[in-house]
Amino acid sequence: MTKKIDALEYHSTGRKGKIEVVPTKPCLTSRDLSLAYTPGVAEPCLEIEKNPEEAYKYTAKGNLVAVVSNGTAVLGLGNIGAIAGKPVMEGKGILFKRFADVDVFDLEVKSENPDDVIKVVQLLEPTFGGINLEDIKAPECFYIEEELKKTMNIPVFHDDQHGTAIISSAALINALMLVNKKIEDIRIVVNGAGAAGVACANLAISLGARQQNVMMCDTKGVIFKGRTEGMNVYKERLAVDTELRSLEDAMKGADIFIGVSAKGAVTPQMVRDMAKDPIIMAMANPDPEITPEEALAVRSDVIMATGRSDYPNQVNNVLGFPFIFRGALDVRASTINEEMKVAAVMALAELAREDCPDSVCRAYGNEKFSFGRNYIIPKPFDPRALLRVAPAVAKAAMDSGVARQPIEDMDRYVESLEALQGKAKETLRFVINKAKCDPKKIVFPEGDNEKILKAAYNLIEEGIAQPILIGNRKKVQDKIAELGLDLNATIIDPEDSELTEGYAQELYRLRQRRGVTLSEARRIVRRKSRNHFGSLMVRMGDADALMSGIDSHYPDTIRPALEVIGRQPQLTGVHGMYMMIFKKGIYFLADTTVEIDPTAEELAETALLAAEKVRLLDIVPKIAMLSFSNFGSVNHELTLKVKKAVELVKQKAPELEVDGEMQADTATTPELLANYPFSTLTGPANILIFPDLNSGNICYKLLHRLGGAEAIGPILMGMKKPVHVLQRGDDVADIVNMAAIAVVDAQSVE
Repeated sequence: MTKKIDALEYHSTGRKGKIEVVPTKPCLTSRDLSLAYTPGVAEPCLEIEKNPEEAYKYTAKGNLVAVVSNGTAVLGLGNIGAIAGKPVMEGKGILFKRFADVDVFDLEVKSENPDDVIKVVQLLEPTFGGINLEDIKAPECFYIEEELKKTMNIPVFHDDQHGTAIISSAALINALMLVNKKIEDIRIVVNGAGAAGVACANLAISLGARQQNVMMCDTKGVIFKGRTEGMNVYKERLAVDTELRSLEDAMKGADIFIGVSAKGAVTPQMVRDMAKDPIIMAMANPDPEITPEEALAVRSDVIMATGRSDYPNQVNNVLGFPFIFRGALDVRASTINEEMKVAAVMALAELAREDCPDSVCRAYGNEKFSFGRNYIIPKPFDPRALLRVAPAVAKAAMDSGVARQPIEDMDRYVESLEALQGKAKETLRFVINKAKCDPKKIVFPEGDNEKILKAAYNLIEEGIAQPILIGNRKKVQDKIAELGLDLNATIIDPEDSELTEGYAQELYRLRQRRGVTLSEARRIVRRKSRNHFGSLMVRMGDADALMSGIDSHYPDTIRPALEVIGRQPQLTGVHGMYMMIFKKGIYFLADTTVEIDPTAEELAETALLAAEKVRLLDIVPKIAMLSFSNFGSVNHELTLKVKKAVELVKQKAPELEVDGEMQADTATTPELLANYPFSTLTGPANILIFPDLNSGNICYKLLHRLGGAEAIGPILMGMKKPVHVLQRGDDVADIVNMAAIAVVDAQSVE
């Protein structure tokens, strides 16, 4: 599968595009309908008519941003038109929602006339709490933003300008601190006089750089006073009185290079010509003006930043715009002014100087980050950015007088921001990044399945795992070709593999007293059961984990694994757990797939194994042993079994937070749990242990199908080596997520 096909499938599969509107109020009954629409809706309408500010109370306006573009400067694609730019604007909406819980409507305006764009946005002011201008070419973008800021009473922010400027300025402040230079003394060269370049220059001046020390360059060379070619009013404002005419001239003795131009614009000689301890921000995408390798080959005192994730110091706008709008919306700011932008710069700079928590380091493959030349700006997925930038922007809005609803208790505001950051997706990303730091070999016995092949491609592309595909070699290769996959995975055909005879001998040794002859073992390994072959690969150390089941029944997958790999000898059995991901939380449900009617001892074992797995995912386990009773409210053999299991867990692992027997709503609802102050749970449970397979299996399937939870599993617990069973309905993303868990599982076995 080429990257093109992959991207097109991503955008077209299922519900088309990337965003949808979700109601926030019930609309099920006739009463609901009468409140949502006529006649009840008249009441908030009349309140807003009396006081337009009430729109923030009765409508979504206060958390709704318009992403507006006319498609004239889309990413690296140029002027592709408004409708062609729509996927980008939807993508921007996802980032707003994902990082700051800001809702977005994307508006593609079919006009290259800037006055048309201005008019459209002005007329839509009643709808939105803020405007994010996006992918509009310079110099029109400057004019559009200026006019809108003059005439509108909500924040207007052109991210292509100010986002890049804010993030790079935070990096600049920290880099200057490391080299002991003052911003008012340095000389800055900015290459690229479009939206981002002009904004970077202007913000540097706001931060204290002297205008005569900021030299702008474009494709015509230095922007100097008196130049007429290729000029506009915005370039003119940054023109300097100089005899220098080329980028090469400007770079001699420069302290800072800020590039928002093109690949290769900076040569090694230009780097040599810069001042001591030069700071180079080569932010052209996808390829920088000069790579860190090229710059560091010339001199070792360079501090480098780029726009790329595979180099240190990535300048990524996602560190800015979601949190800037979050802060601005939360105080109902009338604008995003210079003070708010500077506050965002300072908050990000300060964050990079803080000790980086282990959770962030683990999310990036256990790489240690500490303030220095290779860490002058926070990582794009640092969850602390929301908690630093949004409050700083909100406070600056209040201090500068543009906040119409000041925040009275900033500590409580930060707590409310923390609540936005549900741990669910953070956990999944942590698992994937942890897998990437030490990818393992996963064997897929169903190597000719279309979904498995697509997942294998993604696993290799993302560096999550090293897939091994079992199947008829020609059939697998033909399927790969049919799918158009550029897949370079190991394919093993049991019919001709040099491993087959050794595996048959091992299977015979294991099962000879269970009725298996050597000839039968050879037949099983060579032709009958690819699951046996895959399990033998794991047993013999030729693979680290096995994943199967998308084409077979559950017993057909787990039985060969139990026969060949086996359970851990100290355990009574194996157990199944599902990870259920909701919008605002994550829960682990066990046993949902294996133990039909467990004893108290088996329930305790399930709980202990679940806690062990959950710790691998960087989550503190809080276990509820479920029943239809709350702490002895019903005296029955079924509830007594659960009560005994709780006692066993506490005996074996006194450090664990575990309690029961309790009902599911008590375990997950703080208000209900508060009715039992004696409970040893300090908060809602995240691991739910079911008393039998009936309840566990029914619950997880209902939550998945009707409750909207993303179900990842089953995660088998208690095997000697990682084995995970896929479900027939799993899609490619499910397989990839499960593979990441399998890799993390395998890492813990070493």
